[in-house]
Amino acid sequence: MRYPPIESHGIIGDLQTVALVAMDGSIDFLCLPRFDSPSVFVSLLDADRGGSFSINPVLGDLNHKQLYLPDTNVLLTRFLSPDGLAEISDFMPIHAAPHPSRIVRQVKTIRGKVRFEMRCAPRFEYARATHTVHPVNGGVVFTGANEMELRLSTPVPLDLDGADVVADFTLDTEESAAFVLEHVHNDWGAVGADPDYIAGSFHETVSFWRAWIGRSTYRGRWRDEVHRSALALKLMHCRDTGAIVAAPTFGLPEEVGGTRNWDYRYTWMRDASFTLYALIRLGLTDETADFIDWLSHRARADRPGDFQIVYGIDGRKDLPERTLDHLEGYRGSRPVRIGNAAYRHIQLDIHGELIDSLYLYDKYAEPTSHDLWKRIADTVDWVCDNWNQPDEGIWEVRSERRHFLSSRVMCWVAIDRGLRLATKRSLPAAVERWRGARDAIYRDVWENFWDPFEQAFVGHKGSHRLDAACLLMPLVRFVSPTDPHWLSTLRAVERRLAHDALVHRYEIVDEKVDGLAGTEGTFSICSFWYVECLSRAGELEQARLMFEKMLGYANHLGLYSEELGKTGEHLGNFPQAFTHLALISAAYDLDRRLSGAGTGAAPLPAPRLGKAHEAPSEAIPTE
Repeated sequence: MRYPPIESHGIIGDLQTVALVAMDGSIDFLCLPRFDSPSVFVSLLDADRGGSFSINPVLGDLNHKQLYLPDTNVLLTRFLSPDGLAEISDFMPIHAAPHPSRIVRQVKTIRGKVRFEMRCAPRFEYARATHTVHPVNGGVVFTGANEMELRLSTPVPLDLDGADVVADFTLDTEESAAFVLEHVHNDWGAVGADPDYIAGSFHETVSFWRAWIGRSTYRGRWRDEVHRSALALKLMHCRDTGAIVAAPTFGLPEEVGGTRNWDYRYTWMRDASFTLYALIRLGLTDETADFIDWLSHRARADRPGDFQIVYGIDGRKDLPERTLDHLEGYRGSRPVRIGNAAYRHIQLDIHGELIDSLYLYDKYAEPTSHDLWKRIADTVDWVCDNWNQPDEGIWEVRSERRHFLSSRVMCWVAIDRGLRLATKRSLPAAVERWRGARDAIYRDVWENFWDPFEQAFVGHKGSHRLDAACLLMPLVRFVSPTDPHWLSTLRAVERRLAHDALVHRYEIVDEKVDGLAGTEGTFSICSFWYVECLSRAGELEQARLMFEKMLGYANHLGLYSEELGKTGEHLGNFPQAFTHLALISAAYDLDRRLSGAGTGAAPLPAPRLGKAHEAPSEAIPTE
């Protein structure tokens, strides 16, 4: 196949960037030096022009398998044939920034005598720039746009094939060979394929991931699935800036052949905040501290009303959206876009999501500092003055601005969590003014978004359409999960947006709904929100069934893209933080309630030990 299924990939990363490794052993997506840098391999978006780094065993009747070494992001790709058994282990050593990225590929024959073909074909600057290649001791150096250099080191003899490098080699049983691809940058010298370095970095990388996930306090029924999601989320955390990307890829379509193809390699305030919820729930709080540090730089630069919904991972504001017309797109899905015009959008919901994450960090990790509280208070004041404005909403529609239910609810959350912080920490605040605004939002939602004909909360004012973002209402404690009005809304979502466990984010009847042509798959974050709503409503058997069905849609490694198609194919950018954080939230809540269901009573909360790495005992958002 020219284009493997999106879900037929694993990922490796070093907290600066991520590479996608297909089941056939090809690295067909990599941006360097960071997540949002130009690509050097992007054959996933153009099989002919995009470039890749492939290592293929020459075996008949070949079967492919992939797995992660337990509790790590070290990927093992296996090739099984009657004629032999071979494997490739791929990882990226974790170095402190600004150390450049390296990919280590160890090839080994387990059984038989296996011939391999290797081709390293970088295509710099989104496959728009030419490059040169010249031999060096122990390998070759590719020099591309802006003098960017990649060095490929290996003990295997290499040959030049135009601008590519190839190798043809054979390994007998228990023989191995290594390939190290490294970004040569500034004063950092190349390490090459030194065996001692490879062995040491392998051990250090495995130890890093196991130590990190070992701090998780989750011990529930779905430990493997939850921890794999957490490890995927960690790969989207930028170690040197503290930023969190929504996904490490761009251009993967929400409909094969369609035009809904976006660049998600940036920091959305919403996605990052939700990611922090999920990690805090597992007792993993360092990422929140890093993000607060990243946020502090934005706080100095922007007033609350100037906050963008999305930034570059270095905090840059301008993310102009452009199309790469020279790329074919995944299975012909064009245009391929980089940048994201959503940076000009207004989304009032981001303030609620952000303040809620800071509230939780205060509760389970570190008390809020004076400077941070001033920023939170200023933001709450701004929300009190501006909550009754139209915006583009949580889904970033590209039609006209509207008064969205989800924006109203999250503005309520922003003020509510600000009040909780002020009360808990005895912090100065305009308490009466805040309470008045919070209560005004509450009344507005009930008066203007409840549709008595549909017997449901509608997606935006003046509409009869549903929006799956309403599923957030009980999750953020705006409404009781057993309130009759809410249960009626949940039933309406099931009738109109859900197909079994799969949930659409809204009904697409024409372009006027969101200003975009074409259709899309079901949104997996909405599906996991649905599971959690069932769980909180006490419908535990149905919640568990829907959750297990959703687990069945994961790829072979437990990873998810943004959406699912009609035959279960993965659509959209991959892997998607949204999906994995919602899986963690649903698993946590459902497991907690199932553990108490057998006794007929809710489980007792675990004692709070006051350690930053302890998981919260209540469901999040709390209290």
